[in-house]
Amino acid sequence: MNSATVRNLLVRGMLAGLAAGLLALVVAYFLGEPPVDSAIAYEEGHSHEHGVEAVSRTMQSTAGLSTGVLVYGIAFGGIAALAYCFALGRIGRFGPRASALLLAGAGLVAVYVVPFLKYPANPPSVGEADTIGRRTALYFLMMVLSVLLAIATVILGKRLAPRLGNWNATLAAGALFLLAAGLAYAFLPAVDEVPKDFSPSLLWRFRLAALAVQATLWTAFGLVFGVLAERVLTPGRTAGERRAAGGGGAGGPPRGRGV
Repeated sequence: MNSATVRNLLVRGMLAGLAAGLLALVVAYFLGEPPVDSAIAYEEGHSHEHGVEAVSRTMQSTAGLSTGVLVYGIAFGGIAALAYCFALGRIGRFGPRASALLLAGAGLVAVYVVPFLKYPANPPSVGEADTIGRRTALYFLMMVLSVLLAIATVILGKRLAPRLGNWNATLAAGALFLLAAGLAYAFLPAVDEVPKDFSPSLLWRFRLAALAVQATLWTAFGLVFGVLAERVLTPGRTAGERRAAGGGGAGGPPRGRGV
């Protein structure tokens, strides 16, 4: 893939990330902010220290949230677009849109869901201040392990396919991924710092909201970026031809300006 194509995909990935960030922002505001407010109220009711806020809660939940999510979406879109450039043509004979959706789905599982199941998100007032560095390190370690295992799974599946067939190779590689992730779950230390009197329903709602935000971000990115990438990689096709090839199957990597 030439540098001009990579640059075009990078720009479109950032635009798709911005669009996905806007949708994720809506989900974060309506689903995530109410549990955060409840958690802050719990913290204030159980704390004897009442400092002055450097940034008001209103500013945090509006401008602060918007800036954080949108900047994250743009950066996330750029990184995902580069990963797409590397993966295109290496994960099977799929069209641009199908490849984008597959990459988004695999990224959601490897980057977020697998680490989330071991170290789920917690609202304010949950977790000791002295252990934040340790908890952050453990989370990122689990995320790195998950991503490496996902890459190894794809490589193993492709190597097993000639002998076992695509279906059996996928099942075998997927089983090894689950086994390796299970071993990581077993050997990495657990973190449980939820106060005993903290509302389980509030914790559940917060974690579901965090999962919904990430699912919205990755899914929206896969859908939007797939359309934008297809226009870069198959510029000579009509709209009907692009729709017919978008499902992958016999598509394969594009020629000329593609891989």
